[in-house]
Amino acid sequence: MTLTHDGAAPPKTAVDIAAYFRRIGLSGFEESAAPDLATLEQIVAAHAQSIAYENLDKFTGRDVHLDVAALNAKLVHGGRGGGCYENNMLLRHVLDALGYRTTGLSGRVLWNLPEDAVMPRLGHMLVRVDLPEGPHLVDVGFGSLTITGALAIESHAEQDTPHGPYRLRPDGPDYVVEGRTGEQWRRMYRFDLSEQLYPDYEMASWYSSHYPESMFVSELVIGRAGAGCRYTMSGGVSRGAELAVHHVDGPSERSSLESPAAVRAALEEYFLIDLSGLPDLDFALLRLF
Repeated sequence: MTLTHDGAAPPKTAVDIAAYFRRIGLSGFEESAAPDLATLEQIVAAHAQSIAYENLDKFTGRDVHLDVAALNAKLVHGGRGGGCYENNMLLRHVLDALGYRTTGLSGRVLWNLPEDAVMPRLGHMLVRVDLPEGPHLVDVGFGSLTITGALAIESHAEQDTPHGPYRLRPDGPDYVVEGRTGEQWRRMYRFDLSEQLYPDYEMASWYSSHYPESMFVSELVIGRAGAGCRYTMSGGVSRGAELAVHHVDGPSERSSLESPAAVRAALEEYFLIDLSGLPDLDFALLRLF
């Protein structure tokens, strides 16, 4: 990995705005989009339902790149998804191009971890958007519980989104983001308002792609918000794979995937991922079975 950039953003290559809006089902939206809260809510919801959270590059041993050209090629034109850095970096470029004021932030992931767990500061990327209504958090890259709306950072109340409520609980100088599944509030990550720069994300992304014990190189971690539901897929070495459909207003459905072919079919059908650029995926998937 080579770190060649200074400052808050990667080299100035334009994101393909028109193609991005076609990709998320809002063709032509860029022509009338105003940098306000209503527009932000529309973009976030459409992105989360169109571009999956997925770690297939890391799982198959490919490098992940965060520069704009790579994001255009993979997520916008390539029909792929990506991790939190890719999804939120792409969203931030789009918002900047539309005239929003954004800041890159980072979080310590708390999902499914004990109360006393201490995780890396740069385990997750999120984006602050400053609006007349106050600062808001947007995050289209949290996999199984990706936030499909914009959350007011200064509000401590429960906040509704198209896929359920969230809240930001103050904890000293930090905020703890919690999402509700059923009747249970679940901790997602902890963050503060310190700005993070492009090389910070580049380093963290490289580490999560190459550290031998990183879950992203040995397990499938896939998620996408759908209409009235969330789709998730998980799988580990010799543990097989599971597809789950979590209904916003109902119980979850789970099914086992018994072969690489079944996993591939689910990735295409439920997560809308174009797998044509991953000719060795079936071979990598054999590790699960």
